Amino acid sequence: MVYIGHKLEFPDISQATEDGLLAVGGDLSPERLLLAYQKGIFPWFETSQPILWWSPNPRMVMFPEELKVSKSMKKLLRQSEFEVTFNKAFKEVI
Repeated sequence: MVYIGHKLEFPDISQATEDGLLAVGGDLSPERLLLAYQKGIFPWFETSQPILWWSPNPRMVMFPEELKVSKSMKKLLRQSEFEVTFNKAFKEVI
């Protein structure tokens, strides 16, 4: 596991622990998040704790064309109780 400072970089994902923990530290800037997601890395940590960066192996990959939606889920989605937004509450979501 590697400590991340201010420099915008991540260690190679092969350095992750057996459970996928790769690094600690850094920030949640959009630039760092984009870099992380492009490399298959994501933040997962408790509030008021250091940021932990993960890259478990294997990773789940979902192919939209293979997605099977159950009848009950289709019914729930048709009820329009969901709202999709963009660029809102970034800090709260991340």
